[in-house]
Amino acid sequence: MSRNAPAVQPFAGHASLSASILLLGLVMAGFLPPGLQAEVVTTIGRNFPASRYGVDSTGLPGDGNGAVGPAHFVELINGRFSVYDKATGGRVASATDLEFWKNAGAPLAAGWIPADPRVVYDAVSHRWFASMIDFDPSGVDPGHNHFLLAVSATPDPAGSWTGFKFPVDPTRGFFGDFPTLGIDAKGVYLSADMFDLTGRSVGPTLVTLPKKDLVAASPTIANRKSFGQLTYAARGYILQPAVATGSPTTTGSLLATADLGYDFADHTTLFLSTVVGVDTPATETLPAKTVITVPAYTSPINPIQPSGYDGLDDGDARFSACVRRVGDILYAVHGTEVGDRAAIRWYRINALNGALLESGTLSDPELDLFYPSIAANEAGVVVIAYNGCSPTTYISAYAVTGQPVGGTLQFGPPLLLVAGLDSYDTSDPSSGDPTSRWGDYSATTVDPEDPNRFWTIQTYPVDAFTWATQVTELITGPASLRISQEGAQLAVRWPFTAVGYELQVRESLDSAAPWKPATVTPEADGPEWKATLPALGDVGYYRLAKP
Repeated sequence: MSRNAPAVQPFAGHASLSASILLLGLVMAGFLPPGLQAEVVTTIGRNFPASRYGVDSTGLPGDGNGAVGPAHFVELINGRFSVYDKATGGRVASATDLEFWKNAGAPLAAGWIPADPRVVYDAVSHRWFASMIDFDPSGVDPGHNHFLLAVSATPDPAGSWTGFKFPVDPTRGFFGDFPTLGIDAKGVYLSADMFDLTGRSVGPTLVTLPKKDLVAASPTIANRKSFGQLTYAARGYILQPAVATGSPTTTGSLLATADLGYDFADHTTLFLSTVVGVDTPATETLPAKTVITVPAYTSPINPIQPSGYDGLDDGDARFSACVRRVGDILYAVHGTEVGDRAAIRWYRINALNGALLESGTLSDPELDLFYPSIAANEAGVVVIAYNGCSPTTYISAYAVTGQPVGGTLQFGPPLLLVAGLDSYDTSDPSSGDPTSRWGDYSATTVDPEDPNRFWTIQTYPVDAFTWATQVTELITGPASLRISQEGAQLAVRWPFTAVGYELQVRESLDSAAPWKPATVTPEADGPEWKATLPALGDVGYYRLAKP
């Protein structure tokens, strides 16, 4: 994505530093004309490479996953657990995933492998929660695999954790795949997609745990409850328990699509399930689902890369990334197809009654978009991050920001987070399977210390056979100016992502004084445009506005 400077505008005046500071103060105080709403723009803060195949992990795919906390970003992927200082991006702790579970007190059996990682930070309990499943790659014991669940002792993820391992299906030995993790004020929720002993998929399972038990001085899973084998008809495909923030919740929310869309036909329903009484297992219930009618979706078509390879697996119509609950609103995103390209469907849903508040589709005239993740803050600002590629663009990572305007979400332009370096193809010709696994999900989270900052972890190709992960901080805020004095000149800065804005000036704040475009040729200065103006002369006032 190129950075094209705004066109040169006619000059209209000078400004003293004191006048500029006055304008900046008005912007910071939220000064806006009646009836107007400041447009949210997004800039990139920290943006650093994390793990790489062959160096930090041998997992295929890597399943990029992570979350931000008070002082750290935690990455948990297939093969690696890492903790990064979010102020510097430096890695402060790291272990293989096998070492992580062993150190937490839940070692795996010899030869078994952990997979499908999830990690979240809970700002209510100030703890981290992590989950995976294990499996026997030799195929000797295909069933009887386990849920792996761990909780940190403190808000510091580099400190000690307590881990647990328990059977996904203790009665029949069915295999649990694609585990999911959710958390709210009262409960922790685990689900998996179940396969019987013949390898046939049969439906989801659900395990709930009182959160108070896990954050106790001596964590315990003694009061966990399994709802056993559920059916796709009753609960949908891939139960995603919500990760809740904001006001305390009294019920757990689980969202699923009614179909994975492999038939490429239109499907128009989602299923919302609700867990009641998770903190009192003896009386806990799972009432019948709520059916939600939505615009048609289907499984996305495989994307095409510059090499011409079209065997990259970009998933299906499941909710592969976390569903977020903010107050009583669920935010969710999954893959679909628009025309002949993979696209992204997003939703806002009332968690209390399942009413569809809003939905939309993100598509691109050139790129296939896939493996999205979503996060939202209490102001209703939403960030969706995802991968995209085309016949002329390697798999790269992007993000878009949406804000509520007149009760509906409006999204800005895509922001490039990291560019891919090659077409990716890890298919095995000897197996006869032309499919190349990319990654089953990504993750986007809100910074608990600043709700205007979002963090995402995405995957991109370093070469044809090597994936890598990238951690990016996204700073959202109104389209406003930063003004400072640099010697005898005035430096005016604004975000790159303030698309369609121009710098305007007028000689006074009198409503009769017209705002006029300022003659400047902005230059790139980090993640901002910078305009340099004389600091001496007549007093003037500057603003950033759309012409």
